[in-house]
Amino acid sequence: MSERVLVTGGSGRLGTQVVKELTDHGHEVVAVDRVAPPQALPPGARFRQVDLADVGEIAGAMKGCTAFAHLGAIPSPYRHADEVVFTNNTVATFSVLQAASLLGLTHGAIASSASAYGTAWSPHRMFHPYAPVDEAAPLRNFDAYGLSKEVDERTAEMFCRRDTMSIACLRFHWVARAEEIPHRSGAFYHDEEQFQEGGRGFWGYVDLRDAARAVRLAVEVAGAEPFGFQPFNIMGADTLLDIPTEEAILRLSPEIELRAPLPGFASAFDCSKAKAMLGWEPEFGWRD
Repeated sequence: MSERVLVTGGSGRLGTQVVKELTDHGHEVVAVDRVAPPQALPPGARFRQVDLADVGEIAGAMKGCTAFAHLGAIPSPYRHADEVVFTNNTVATFSVLQAASLLGLTHGAIASSASAYGTAWSPHRMFHPYAPVDEAAPLRNFDAYGLSKEVDERTAEMFCRRDTMSIACLRFHWVARAEEIPHRSGAFYHDEEQFQEGGRGFWGYVDLRDAARAVRLAVEVAGAEPFGFQPFNIMGADTLLDIPTEEAILRLSPEIELRAPLPGFASAFDCSKAKAMLGWEPEFGWRD
């Protein structure tokens, strides 16, 4: 069924791809952002300049929409003051969901992050306690960005509980364009410090096209088969390493528990929930 979808952060890296993905599949899009899109929008999409801290502005742009994809956020820590990152991200999420609630929208998706697990930006040497990492893994944040994503998820859960919404919280890893990946992968296995640093996120990534498809599928499924609040891991099928995954994890820390086999270069994240509930699995990988 065709929908009209509000896409926040519609001028950003993921947002522009999501706008294309949605319109390519017959949906209308209202793309909103603080800045204009970098190129002309595809047919079926239009742009509105909106402050995501303003519920009224969001509601004005959202009027007539049937679903939302909330992607607008500061995408990492440390480029801004902690309080700016946390306040920007959490207020934007609350405001978008509040506008959706006021207008009676029932479903959508929001961009969460693998950073919500807390290992990526910890000031300490900290890794995931087990692999493959599923959505039940603990969230142990030490930074404002990861905390903002954790709070975003709790905010979405509250709206689902209060208003019977269905919201998919998509825990993206590094969202990468295909041409960016070889440089990053080479750094991981040629430099021990980079290998250890990349191990905080088990050397994961997701192709930009796969990430956008996950957003579309989440919106479509949430509208057709309501599921309340659900987090989903959205990662590529492999790692960025040319070292077998189990060997790499053992080298990283023998204390990490392997709960299931990780053959070859398989991802150390479990995305089976997204496959089962959304029909999503990664189609693109850098080894291709």
